Amino acid sequence: MDNNNNININIQRAIDTLNIEAEAIKEQIKHLDDQFIKAVSLIETISGRVVIVGLGKSGHIGRKIAATMASIGVPAIYLHPAECLHGDLGMIMKNDIVIMISYSGETEEIKQVLPVIHKMKIKVIAITGKIKAKVWKDCDVIIDSSVSQEACPYNLAPTSSTTALLALGDALALVISQRKGFKKEDFAIFHPLGAIGNKIKKLTMNVKEIMRKGKENPVIKDTASVQDALLVMTGTRVGATSVVDKDGKLVGFFTDGDLRRQIQLHDNLLKKNISEVMTKKPSTITPNMLVVDAQKILQEKNIDNIPIIDEDNKPIGILDERDLFS
Repeated sequence: MDNNNNININIQRAIDTLNIEAEAIKEQIKHLDDQFIKAVSLIETISGRVVIVGLGKSGHIGRKIAATMASIGVPAIYLHPAECLHGDLGMIMKNDIVIMISYSGETEEIKQVLPVIHKMKIKVIAITGKIKAKVWKDCDVIIDSSVSQEACPYNLAPTSSTTALLALGDALALVISQRKGFKKEDFAIFHPLGAIGNKIKKLTMNVKEIMRKGKENPVIKDTASVQDALLVMTGTRVGATSVVDKDGKLVGFFTDGDLRRQIQLHDNLLKKNISEVMTKKPSTITPNMLVVDAQKILQEKNIDNIPIIDEDNKPIGILDERDLFS
């Protein structure tokens, strides 16, 4: 068999896997029944946490579901069922609710730990591919996560079933999060670092929190020359400067774009007074404006910088487009 045939066979196996797993996710739509709604209601009303218990591949997915819930305002932790049998059951509090995950319902550790949880009078939601398994008989809710087939060619390795379980867990988490009124501002609090956290945080904070101010805010008087303006712009590494009158009030704005345009129109431009070439009555924003709104203004006006003024029309800062994405 030549190399091209091997590649084609590998690609086809990959395509088949993705198609089977995609169908397995779609199958979960029919499982969004009264049991799913009851699970949402139970979790929504508890004052404690969601405790997710699962072993093996179900345990790996359980960890991810717990992490997703915690990140979107649904307090959740993961517990290993075997560790529960050796003391970790003490981590479950009376106001918690347990989500027990086992596709087959035949996991020995699940069979051993579940009766103890029932004795603790903790409500239990089971997510399983075998809703009629005896182990679930005393559970408060049983959510069906069954799939028609695994992506594994021998229909053995958990593949489609774990993918579908993960998607179903996401669906449950997001519905509950929405019911609890979770907002993107809350998401920013739970994600203080990383690309997502930085992006959301900057889109939910005020301009004053990221504006360049003090020595980083380029400002010159309207009696200065273009050359003076360039020195200030270079010193602050911002491609613009605010221009103020004798009272410190904004009367203009000058950018490196203005420089490129004006240099073609004027001889000896650097010696000219800045008031002759600056943009008069420039666009401005206020420090309490949301960053997301300021970003829209920059995009709509196709500008890189914008002065930030106070109630007296004095430039107290400048916003550079790089501040939005750094």
